[in-house]
Amino acid sequence: MITTNIIFDRKHRAGKDGEGIIEIRVINDRKPHYVSSGIKVRSSEWKAGMVVNRPDAQLLNRRIATIYEKVCAEVEYCIANNIPVSTEGIKHGVWGTDEAAGSGATFMDWLKRQVDLLSLAPGTVKHYRTLLQRLDEFGRMQRWADVTPENVYEFDAWLHQRTTPGGGRITDAGVYKYHKCLRAMLNRAFQFGKMDSNPYERVKFKKGEKQNVEYLTEDEMQRFADVQVPDGTLLSRAKDLFVFQMYTGLSYSDTQAFDFSQYRKVGDTWRHTGERIKTGVAYVSQLLPPAVSVLEKYGFTLPRIDNADYNHQLKALGLMAGITTPLHSHLARHTFATWMLRSGAKIENVSKMLGHTNLTQTLKYAKVLAQSVHDDFDKVAEKMKK
Repeated sequence: MITTNIIFDRKHRAGKDGEGIIEIRVINDRKPHYVSSGIKVRSSEWKAGMVVNRPDAQLLNRRIATIYEKVCAEVEYCIANNIPVSTEGIKHGVWGTDEAAGSGATFMDWLKRQVDLLSLAPGTVKHYRTLLQRLDEFGRMQRWADVTPENVYEFDAWLHQRTTPGGGRITDAGVYKYHKCLRAMLNRAFQFGKMDSNPYERVKFKKGEKQNVEYLTEDEMQRFADVQVPDGTLLSRAKDLFVFQMYTGLSYSDTQAFDFSQYRKVGDTWRHTGERIKTGVAYVSQLLPPAVSVLEKYGFTLPRIDNADYNHQLKALGLMAGITTPLHSHLARHTFATWMLRSGAKIENVSKMLGHTNLTQTLKYAKVLAQSVHDDFDKVAEKMKK
């Protein structure tokens, strides 16, 4: 049995100041399908299934009645022609398109506008802009009707198979970051009444993590510091910034916002408790001698380098130092964490130095050191066999 009725504020958003959306609900075999009218009113403007207390009440009621009649006609058409009743099919029959009522834009158009409105750190907004590029390449989620669990699964498979111009693949952690951004934007669409539900409620992806955390050994740290490059060059600034990161644990974004005036001198040391640019989580910083030397070289400011240029220079510096691990800005942070733990620092304190939100984030470095110990055991055991 199929029933059709008009409902108001299904998501309980209407109140003294908020507005609720008016929808047409079709229930088929106990499964509800919702078609938005595109009309939102306050609780005081809705009574007995009609819009009231508004100068345009008659106009809106006629519009709702017209949409209701179209929905009923579409349902009757499906019944007469043995076509399964679906939300997308009803919307198409009512509006002549798969887009929601009054949206005025495709899903991708809406998404691009919303990304422009994000009030987040520049690095985080960059992730969302990259998501837009990948979705454009994917090409199967352009309309609102395309945003389905099935297409989200297809997008996941496409991301894993996508190759870069250099022949590389996106890591599991990288794929998960795309899903994290897309899920957040679809939650926003749901909150704005653009969607009946978020496909991620029915689609789950495990967070991808690298099996091994890459870092530099103490020997590699020294070899990097000993590389000779001409002063005043971009290569020199990149080297000094990486050294500063290795001995402070600060992320790239935090170094670019570094302000020495926030540090206070306690005895012979410089100390500061700040908040990370990316997360706003507090961290505890103390400048060790190698970091102070870098600051003295630049008049207690840090070089400002574009992240892409920085990583490009680091690859060259790694080759010059004979380091096989590909260098990138975040590797310095990993190196600092493992170096501090090897030096005897408590893991709880290292967590505070890094500004982690919880200790679990820091435990991965302890696991790396444990694996290093087991590797040495294995080497000795192999020698004993021989």
